[in-house]
Formats: sequence, structure tokens, C-alpha cells
Amino acid sequence: MVSVRPRDGRNVSEKQRQIEESVGAVQDKELGRSVPEEAAALPDNGKESGDEDLNLNPHRWIILIAMMLGAFFQVLDSSSVVPALPKMMGNLGAAPDEIDWVGTGYILSTVIVLPMTAWLSRHFGRKNYLLASIGIFTCASMMCGLSDTLATVVFWRIVQGAGGAALVSIGQSTVIEVFPKKQVVLVQALFSLGIMVAPTVGPAFGGWMVDNYSWNWIFLTKFPVGILTAYLVWKYLHDSPHKNASTAIDWAGIGFLAVGLGSLQYVLEEGQRYDWFDDAWITRITLIAVAGLVVFVIWQLWPSNTAPIVDLRVLRDRGLAVGVVLNVLLGFALYSAAYLFPMFVQGILGFTPTESGLVMMPGGIMTGISLLLSGRLIQKGVDPRHLILIGIPIVVASMWLMGHLSSQSGADDAQFGLLVRGFGLGFVTTPITIAAFAGLRGRQVASGAALLNLCRQLGGSFGIAVLNSYVNDMATFHRTTLVSYISRTDQTFTTRLAGMSAALASKGLGHVGGQIAALGIVKNIVEGQALTMAYDDAYLLVGIVFLAIWPAVFLFKKRDLS
Repeated sequence: MVSVRPRDGRNVSEKQRQIEESVGAVQDKELGRSVPEEAAALPDNGKESGDEDLNLNPHRWIILIAMMLGAFFQVLDSSSVVPALPKMMGNLGAAPDEIDWVGTGYILSTVIVLPMTAWLSRHFGRKNYLLASIGIFTCASMMCGLSDTLATVVFWRIVQGAGGAALVSIGQSTVIEVFPKKQVVLVQALFSLGIMVAPTVGPAFGGWMVDNYSWNWIFLTKFPVGILTAYLVWKYLHDSPHKNASTAIDWAGIGFLAVGLGSLQYVLEEGQRYDWFDDAWITRITLIAVAGLVVFVIWQLWPSNTAPIVDLRVLRDRGLAVGVVLNVLLGFALYSAAYLFPMFVQGILGFTPTESGLVMMPGGIMTGISLLLSGRLIQKGVDPRHLILIGIPIVVASMWLMGHLSSQSGADDAQFGLLVRGFGLGFVTTPITIAAFAGLRGRQVASGAALLNLCRQLGGSFGIAVLNSYVNDMATFHRTTLVSYISRTDQTFTTRLAGMSAALASKGLGHVGGQIAALGIVKNIVEGQALTMAYDDAYLLVGIVFLAIWPAVFLFKKRDLS
């Protein structure tokens, strides 16, 4: 049989296939779907989007459960260990600056691996990479629980963070690919539920484990969940059709990324302890971080780099670029507020770790409700930008409420602000995620998910670092101001001090002892009030930062998300 070929040498079937794909792209545009120009330029071994095949998977809801479990426990691990640090410090014989590496090591490795997860998924296959990540995360968790020295705990925490980096970003991109487009908004809200609730559940979980068992069980309990998640992925998840076009490994990119992000995260974690740039080493490491990241970005965009480890070109999509910026601010507001609350209620109001965690839980539940509500509204056709514009004032109002707590506030006062905050966050988080992913197709989804989650994590690290310094500086300022009102010439003060001294002297302390004890009480009152005012200022600062999201929302284009 004679094969008829066109002039350019391609057979008729190949020519017809390309014509059909062109027609399909035109239909997409006519239907209002966003088709970024860069999507066509990216090499792909399969279709432009693998959704058509994966949507037929009857087990996609089981896959969603598996992805939610993995993401939930990955995020949980960064907050649940905080209440256990004092116990671990005593059991492992560690100093305060040493025990912090239990958390620092985990975050460092997570931040370094996170932007590479999209490339690793395409290189090894999504299913294989997820199974390996779950296995590493679970085994490292077990080894943390079985460790009896600080060095081994820190080592396995670093391994655990590297293994768990994929559980959020690849989990998020997976649920987008395996569900029909009409359900993506709902499943994204459900997936975000685990990410947003975990930071509020973590302190309660960790505190309860420490109070009733031991810190080891915080890690050991991950084993059965890891086994279940791995089984569900192995049994029901199909591999993604998106593969790397090249087998080359961008070793230079990996090196620059590790040096740049690792140094940056180290500075954010340790800068406060060493007084920031007054310390020579912090200054040097900061310069290394800046140089490493600048060289990394240049190399990733360099024309001769045909297989970059991180696809930064995906940021040409305007929605994703805006989403990345907003996720930095969202991470700042989300993690910093969650970080401030336990410190305030435990240090000022005298709550135990378990009590502070339980007070935070209703706020997490409220976040879950508003996440689902906002997802449902977007499905009904509400513009995500409008929901963000509604959610921002609610969160700012909650920061105003939290910024006016006093040392006499109770659990109900503190919990009300958290409930308002939780409700507002749901109207911000899901719409930003949906708007950011709306213009991405095929293999771009995993790259976008990695960048979004990285920026949220970095925003949280920036927020905690900034607020640590801010609380200390404002506490010093308020302490100085309050002390200026205390004077021996002030009749009211001297009368009260004399009364306290006499009361304490009558308890057997004697005249001199009573005076010293009374001055100590005054000092503690001043310290407590200064710190309370500093925390209030910090909450108000978070509210101001959240307001910065407002004008950026208008940079999103109106998209058809139906």
C-alpha cells in the first residue's frame, strides 16, 4: 500500500492529529478557558493535560483522602513538636539553642526540596516519587521516636523534612489532575482543609502526647498513617502522563538552590538569637543566600539550561505570579499569628500546652467550614476575587480583636478572635489557590504547586523571624515607658508598695525581705504588662501586613472557573 505524505514529510495521520489539537485549543479559547501561551512551548510526552484519562479513575475520592492524610501529617509535624521541646531538652540533655534544631532541621530540608518536587515527580514518575516520599517520611518519623540522642533526632528530622516535602505540593497537583474540572474547586477546598487545620491541631496533639505519654509518641503515631497512605497511593493512583523531556540532571541548579534557600532559612531561624546583622556570621550567610538565589534564578532562565530543576518560566502566567506574591503575605499572616498565640496564652495567661492547643482548635474548625463554603460559592459562579476582598477585612478585624487582649483576658476572649480569624482565612486561602491555578495546564500544575507552597512556607518563616524581633523590641520599649511612671515621689505607688511590703513581711519575710519581695512583684507586673502590649502590637502588625494583600487582588484577571 502506498503511503501518501505531505510536502513536509509527515504522514497524513500526524498532520490530522496536529490539526485536531489546534481546533481543540481554539475551542478552549471560545469556551473561555485560559490557555497560556507558554503551555504550548513546554515539552510534554503526553497530552497537554492528562485529566481526560485520569478523570475516569473511579477511585479519585480515595486518592483525595490519601493526599489529604499525607499533607495533613506533613504540616502537623512542624507544629506538634513545639510543645514537646522542653521535655526533649531534658531527656536528651540538650541546651535551649541546640534543641531548636529539631524544628530548624525539619524546615530547612523541606524548604530546599520543595521547589524541586515537580521535577522529581516528572523524572521518577509521580506514583514512584510519592511512594518513596511517604516511605522516607514514615521511616524517619519512626527513627525520630526511637532516637535517644539529640544528634540522631536532628538527623532524622532533616531526612523527614526532605521526604515530606512532596506530600503537600505533589498532593495538591495530583488532586487537580485526577478530578474533573467542575470538581476542582471543591477538592481544592477539601485539600486545603488539611493544610489549614493542621497548624491549629498540632499544638494540642503534641501537648496531649507530652502530658499523657511521652514526646516519642508524637513521631511513632505517624507509622500506621504512613502505611495506610502508601497503600492507598500504591493501589489506586495512576502515574501522571507528564514526564521530563530530558534525562539530564541540573546539578548546578540543585547546588545553587540548596545554598541559597538553605542559607536564607538558616538566617531566618537563627538570626534573632545572634542579634541579626550585628553578628558577622549571620551577615556572611545572608550574603551567601542572596548570591546563591540570584545565580540560581539566572541559571534556571539561561537559554543553554535545557533541563532546569525548577521551572521558573511558569511564572509568566499572571495568575500564578500574583498567587505567589499573595502566598508570601498569606504565609506571613497565617503562621505568625499561629506562632504568637501559644506564646501569649502560655507566657501571659498561664495556659498549659494542651489548653492552648484546645483553645485554638475551634478556630481551625471554623477555617474548615469557611473553606468549604468559599469553594461552594466559587462553584456557583462567584468571582474568587470578591471572596478575597470579603475575607481580608474579616481577618484584619480578628487581628484587631487579638491586638486588644490583656493579661486579665480569659479563654473565651482569646477564642473569639481565633474564630473570626478562622472564618476569614477560608475566604482568602481557597480563592487565592483557585485563581493561581486557573491558567495552568498539564505539567505546569505541579510546578505551580511547588512554587506556591514554597512561598507560603517562606512567608511563614519571614513572619516568625520578623515578629520575634518585633515582640522583643516592643517589649523593651513598653518596659521603658512603664518604668518611667514608677517613682519614689509618686504617692500612689509608694503607698501601694508599702502595703505590699507590710503584707509580705507579716508572712514571715521580715521588713527587708518584704520590701525585696514587693519590688520583685512590681518588676514581674511591669514585665508582664510590657510583654502583653508587645504581643498586642505584633497582632496589629499582622493585620497591617494582611491589608497589603488587598490591592494585589486586583492584579488577578477575571477567569471562567466553571
